[in-house]
Amino acid sequence: MSLATQSIDRAAVTDADLIPALRDRWSPRSFDPTAEVQDDVLSTVLEAARWAPSAMNSQPWRFIVAKRGSASFAKIHAALMGFNKVWADSASVLLVALTETEDAEGKARPWAQYDLGQSVNSMIVQASAEGLHAHQMAGFDAEQLRASFDVEAHLAPTTVVALGYLGAADALPEVLHEREIAPRERKSLADIVLVQD
Repeated sequence: MSLATQSIDRAAVTDADLIPALRDRWSPRSFDPTAEVQDDVLSTVLEAARWAPSAMNSQPWRFIVAKRGSASFAKIHAALMGFNKVWADSASVLLVALTETEDAEGKARPWAQYDLGQSVNSMIVQASAEGLHAHQMAGFDAEQLRASFDVEAHLAPTTVVALGYLGAADALPEVLHEREIAPRERKSLADIVLVQD
């Protein structure tokens, strides 16, 4: 059976029973290049991002949301670097997540990047619950995105998120295909919990 038709179980093997949206979440590079995310589903995913917690309820996150085939999608894809450019064009949606680095008075928001991370995580968990997959990327040209979308100075492009439905792993180049089907690994709790009394 080819990987195009074979279902690869990517659920995390966990030491505790997690909710399915967390257990089944993973970051593929193989997206179905014909699938579309419906507007109501996309709105639900963005609503999850909107309701994430933030310091003093500052909500220092902003998003550029682009569906495949749009001019904005092409601008985001053009700013991607390395292997990201190879596979991300198959995603249904590309989102740029931006951090609001200072408030209206010009005062720095020291926790803004952490808060943006919570917002993106809420989005990704909701996407998983909706049957979607997401893959976050750090390999992009932030200045190119700033110029392409005339981004204000107090907003920092922080990550790009590919969103869509799972595609065939064997459509990827060999080096990416190997990563796609490799076993999922995480450090143990003993490695990450420094103190637990």
